[in-house]
Amino acid sequence: MSFEFFVSFRYLKAKRKQTFISIITLISIGGVALGVTALIIVLAVMSGFENDLKNKILGLNAHVLVLSWDNSIDDYSRLRQKVEKVPGVTGATPFILTQVLLSTSRQVTGAVLRGLEIDSARRVIILDRIIRTGSWRALEEPGPGVAGKDGAALPGIVLGQELAKQLGLTLGDTVSVVSPLGDVTPLGRVPKMRAFRLVGTFESGMYEYDSTISFISLAQAQAFLGLEGRVTGLEVKTRDIYEAAEIAQAIKGKLGFPYWTKDWMRMNKNLFSALKLEKLVMFIILTLIILVAAFNIVSSLIMVVMEKTKDIAILKSMGATASSILKIFVLEGLIIGVVGTILGLAGGIGLCEILKRYQFIKLPSDVYYISSLPVLMKGTDILFVVVATLGITFIATLYPAWQASRLDPVEAIRYE
Repeated sequence: MSFEFFVSFRYLKAKRKQTFISIITLISIGGVALGVTALIIVLAVMSGFENDLKNKILGLNAHVLVLSWDNSIDDYSRLRQKVEKVPGVTGATPFILTQVLLSTSRQVTGAVLRGLEIDSARRVIILDRIIRTGSWRALEEPGPGVAGKDGAALPGIVLGQELAKQLGLTLGDTVSVVSPLGDVTPLGRVPKMRAFRLVGTFESGMYEYDSTISFISLAQAQAFLGLEGRVTGLEVKTRDIYEAAEIAQAIKGKLGFPYWTKDWMRMNKNLFSALKLEKLVMFIILTLIILVAAFNIVSSLIMVVMEKTKDIAILKSMGATASSILKIFVLEGLIIGVVGTILGLAGGIGLCEILKRYQFIKLPSDVYYISSLPVLMKGTDILFVVVATLGITFIATLYPAWQASRLDPVEAIRYE
């Protein structure tokens, strides 16, 4: 143990005549600990919210969409083969997307209708993880049930759980799908309507998706919408989700006009930009707690210097240099900061683990997209908090330590 550390540690341990200084020291430690705990919890919740939202978005959406300027793609099988040869692409699947009305005898609501090819879609979208009742395979293999007017079994449809609740549907019930893009007649455009049988429900965890999206098979979507041999576009999965933008540009360059692409980060840019900005603002606001603790450290050290004036003079008269005196008080402040940081780390990580394990804080899913408070502790966030805290603590010690190092021993012990 160095001389400076030994003296600074003794100053913290020793019983002082003025117990008020000790109380300020404890308040400083508590302030640092509280600030670190709050920062770790808030950053973990914000990171968890961002990660959970990203997983839910990518659960039903591909990393890259390949579209055409005329809103339809004819030779999509050949196009899919070309896309799958692009480096970084792990799969592609055709899809059809349109807006429809879903109606029952009791309710009518708007919805997004997606036609998908089950086998290839499983390699791009996480279908099996979100299905709750029924099966995806039933979309392409209609089972026995209510028959249509022509006597054939009704085609299947999979709805989000919230959407099925809104319509009051259970497995096997019939729902009518109405498309405004109907046939053109002498009387104008007549909407198309077809009955479907509910063969499954899914839950993505995002209320916005679960209350608006419905799925039918690609073949049924083509027949219903009059898109024989055509699709809206291709959904593409990439090896690394954070390289989606570069891969999207590579696909666009390979396919050329009239095709264009957009990646998942571009489609959700506003949402994730808002989350990052909110995370930064919360970090700045909560750092003020640590700054308050830093002012407490400054005041505590200044009073220690005033109380230890005679000791500093004696140390200097015995040969201690100004730099040694400065180190003593810098180390004393850093000890306060380190102890507070360790206590804050223990409190923050412990509370995060409790929140993650028990999930006792529930959220309204129709407002926050998710049902419980997500927690994700990142090593980089924790390291940043520790470095920022110790940096603020170190800066707070400089002025009182510099004042102590400038003390003239003759003036200090003249009247002793």
